[in-house]
Amino acid sequence: MIKKLTLAVAAGALLAVGAAGAAQAQTKTLKLQASQNAGDFTYKYLTEKWVPILKTMTGGTLTLEILPTKAVVPHKETLKAVQTGILDGDLNAISYFAGIDPAYGMIGDLIAAFSHADQPQMFCMNGGGKEILQKIHDKHFGGKVHVIGCSNYTFEALVAKKPIRSVDDLKGLKIRSPEGLAAEVFRRAGAVPVAIPFSEVYTSLEKGIVDAADASAYINNHETGLNKVAHYPVFPGFHSMAMLQFVLNVDVWKGLTDAQRAILETWYIAAYADLRRHADIQDRKQAEIDRAGKGDVKEIVDFPDSERDKFRALAVAAWADYAKKSPLAQETFDAQMKFLRTYGLVK
Repeated sequence: MIKKLTLAVAAGALLAVGAAGAAQAQTKTLKLQASQNAGDFTYKYLTEKWVPILKTMTGGTLTLEILPTKAVVPHKETLKAVQTGILDGDLNAISYFAGIDPAYGMIGDLIAAFSHADQPQMFCMNGGGKEILQKIHDKHFGGKVHVIGCSNYTFEALVAKKPIRSVDDLKGLKIRSPEGLAAEVFRRAGAVPVAIPFSEVYTSLEKGIVDAADASAYINNHETGLNKVAHYPVFPGFHSMAMLQFVLNVDVWKGLTDAQRAILETWYIAAYADLRRHADIQDRKQAEIDRAGKGDVKEIVDFPDSERDKFRALAVAAWADYAKKSPLAQETFDAQMKFLRTYGLVK
């Protein structure tokens, strides 16, 4: 009897091991390309904290392989790679695709629009932005790209090689800026926008190709060494909150279970809300260190409210003009104005 019981227990253990192995073998890995470098705070936070959380949420059936910018294709070609199945999806900056349709520039960074870092994600996920982004993708990528969500993660800090204390100080300044609306606003302020990917900002500042950069979160700029070559960051930011997207190839999306799809949507909202708030804390901690003279920064410039108002006035005029560049850009603009009026940010 004891022998039979022992054999039964052993058989059960083998079945459990086999089941665990089968579950492991069934783990689906989605390959995504992001817009950050591998060493960035954002990239590390997502891959080290939130990728494991997704695997846990799905019981080990789904995980992500998030690749840094340009790991598979150039940063402006990720949507084509998703469309054709080279990538399963991307976590890229939407404004990179402004050359395809100005609507991407309009939804990718409505520069100087929002008063709080949570608002762009609210617009996307609750104010119609996600649906408009899907419409834009459908037009240009043949219905092969599915939008899970879009969100920013922080006010970006401007890095500069000399102090920028006013809108007038932007005149003649060579500034790294994404294509599209952001570049247009800086141009109206008298700056000379230069479109380069984030991965090339350090060398461009170091070599004098640009004098300043619309770059990333303060902590990202610190960890990628930008403050070592541009000692006068403007913080808190006054200009940019770039919108990032989470998209998948449509066939990949359809190949997921209903539960996996629901989990991915929930995971994205939670991950980026957490990332945004954690980044804000880290921004402020690093700024405190730098103000104490313990970092690479010579001076943190806080743009005066009067100058922020001047820059925003330039931006508001640019939004309306830029919206005229395509029907989808106008539709995007109208939806954003409706959202901004809800919060009293425009009349």
